[in-house]
Amino acid sequence: MDKPAPTARVLVVHYSQTGQLDRALESMLRPLEEDPACVVDYLRLTPVDPYPFPWPLVRFINAFPESIHDCGCPLVPDENPRHDRYDLVVLGYQVWFLSPSIPVTAFLQSDMARQLLADTPVVTLVACRNMWLQAQEKVKAHLRRLGASLVGHAALVDESGSAASFLSTPLWVLSGHKGPFWFGIPRAGVSQSDIARADRFGVALRERLRGDQLLDTGVWQGLGAVHINDKLIASEKIATRSFYVWGKLFLACGGPDAWLRKPLALIYAVFLITMILTVVPASALLKKLFAPLLRRRTARQRAYYSWPSGE
Repeated sequence: MDKPAPTARVLVVHYSQTGQLDRALESMLRPLEEDPACVVDYLRLTPVDPYPFPWPLVRFINAFPESIHDCGCPLVPDENPRHDRYDLVVLGYQVWFLSPSIPVTAFLQSDMARQLLADTPVVTLVACRNMWLQAQEKVKAHLRRLGASLVGHAALVDESGSAASFLSTPLWVLSGHKGPFWFGIPRAGVSQSDIARADRFGVALRERLRGDQLLDTGVWQGLGAVHINDKLIASEKIATRSFYVWGKLFLACGGPDAWLRKPLALIYAVFLITMILTVVPASALLKKLFAPLLRRRTARQRAYYSWPSGE
């Protein structure tokens, strides 16, 4: 009699406001769901006070101080995952103000995360604009602290490109409509074809799990899991510093519902738009002008930020 195939246990931890990330996860996990040798459990993160979608402008701006300063939020107690240990954990998260979303941060700071992620291979997936590098740096720091082993990262980014998504993404977030919008502003979000092609990541995971092979940092290499736009590296760093300093001012005024934070949010919205229209293109231009002199440094940055999957 043939020996029964071993069962691989996979846990998916996720939070998605718009449903886009959930669709990407569904595509990626389909090969595992269809494999009888794999058991896939889900842990959906649910804030006690749900975040709205679409966002009112003031509340949207008011979310950035807690996002950038790693302030979690109370989560609805969920049933404990079916198992204490898993062969693989998939973490799907959104990027809020160049940080992991507040509910995901809350999970990563929890005792449950310490129990589930310690000494466990983890892969991460984001579906967002193409500015995700600093958010992933924070996630990597959390995973190191928890004793997890990051073996893969994939980033599905908006199809409209850097410049257009500065307009299309906020319009989607604030209106609930993906577009296309007026004046030729294209549709927001990750393309359906990119979401459909995310199944290649699941196939690679399935082959490792089915073959009882080691889940290491080679699992997604060569699959085009990420693309590093080196022109935005400096912009992300500058914006992160700005968010951090302004965030301290917001937090000094009280919690998200503090009345003083509402007019401050409107002032910061004007500042943020000004920075997007000036600092971001200026830093990209400087990067382009000095590209020949910075070639080696840029290559090191691309290798660092694309780890562990590579471009």
